[in-house]
Amino acid sequence: MFRISMGYLKLLITHGLLLMFGIFLIFMYAEKENFSDMANDIITSFKEEDESAYINPYYMQGLSMKLLDINTNEEVYNDIAYLPASDKAFFHGIHFDTKSDKNILVINEDKEFTTEKSSYIATFQYDLTGSYRSFLSMLWKLIVLYIIIVVLIIKKGRKSDEKLFEPIRIMSATANRLTVHNLHSERLNVEGTQNELKDLANVINEMLDRIETSYESQKQFVSDASHELRTPIAVIQGYANLLDRWGSENKEVLAESIEAIQNESRSMQDLVEKLLFLSRHDKKTLKLIKKRFNMRPMVEDMIKETKLTTPNRIINSPILEDVVVYGDKQALKQAIRIFIDNAIKYSNDGDEITILCENQNGDCVITVKDTGIGMTRKDVEHIFDRFYRSDYVRNHNISGHGLGLSLAKLIILAHIGKIKVRTQFTKGTSFIITIPNRKF
Repeated sequence: MFRISMGYLKLLITHGLLLMFGIFLIFMYAEKENFSDMANDIITSFKEEDESAYINPYYMQGLSMKLLDINTNEEVYNDIAYLPASDKAFFHGIHFDTKSDKNILVINEDKEFTTEKSSYIATFQYDLTGSYRSFLSMLWKLIVLYIIIVVLIIKKGRKSDEKLFEPIRIMSATANRLTVHNLHSERLNVEGTQNELKDLANVINEMLDRIETSYESQKQFVSDASHELRTPIAVIQGYANLLDRWGSENKEVLAESIEAIQNESRSMQDLVEKLLFLSRHDKKTLKLIKKRFNMRPMVEDMIKETKLTTPNRIINSPILEDVVVYGDKQALKQAIRIFIDNAIKYSNDGDEITILCENQNGDCVITVKDTGIGMTRKDVEHIFDRFYRSDYVRNHNISGHGLGLSLAKLIILAHIGKIKVRTQFTKGTSFIITIPNRKF
């Protein structure tokens, strides 16, 4: 609903009063000018005519006068019929008698002049009562006209403001309807809006798009995490029931159940740790302890561990160069371990895995290359998405949660690094990780 603010009303009233006061000043100035002209004309004509027979020619026009001879202190002429109730004028010689019923308004002014015979003091009185009443009549008409103009301005302003604020009202109503259930469908309408309002609506719509994307991503993340946890929990429950029935009597069932429970527990622990890492990153609470260290010894240790734990792969490391990096040693080791584990997981017995550590103009370049199953173009576009696993991998029952590469990417990006992927389906995959040589 349209409302006029008190400030706006005060402004209109102030302008109206200033307008009326200005008109009053113009009226008074015009009357005083007319009064001064007649008074000067009387003095001039009095000097030129016979003083004893002089008659005021402007008496019928409201101008009265009294002449006093200064030398003899005698009254030469007097046709003033009204004496002000107070000697104090309220405005430049103007007297306003409110005690009488007629509300008389007069101008009094004394002028001294000299003729050939003597010196005189002329007291002039100009009756403004008729003009004042005419002015009041005109003033009331102006007030009524001003009120009409103000009302028209308010009505026009109301229509204009309603049209102006209509988009804001629609935006407000749309925003009030927004919930998690209609976040995907409700957007602010930018049609009919102009300039800043249109820009504001577009900004809010873009913000809603980001919120929707984040919300859907969060929902998907929770759903995927629940799905990944459901399988190991179901396996553990199944083997626990198996142990409850026959585990105490059948040693083979006992050994199988213990091994399965241990494997699934480790898998759950790995998943929970990765989820915790991602959660800390998302909440900006992940802290990396960075310092300078040589990358080569760490890569050599990981190569030795890989050869010991994976004897059925051919591990090559033709280039291992000294290169100093600035970063979190444990986090970088975790990221590189993820790439190596992926190379092992997605290759077969007898395949080659090549691990390189190169110093390229001070930058550290780690390459992990395998001759495994490779990836399709579609897979390459999504391998860093959380919980993503290709259909080919799922069909071949290759274990994993789909979180490793997304976690490794966060670590590398936290070190202002880059990851390049080169792959060919059924031919193998190469991950090239570059960590720049600078402190940040």
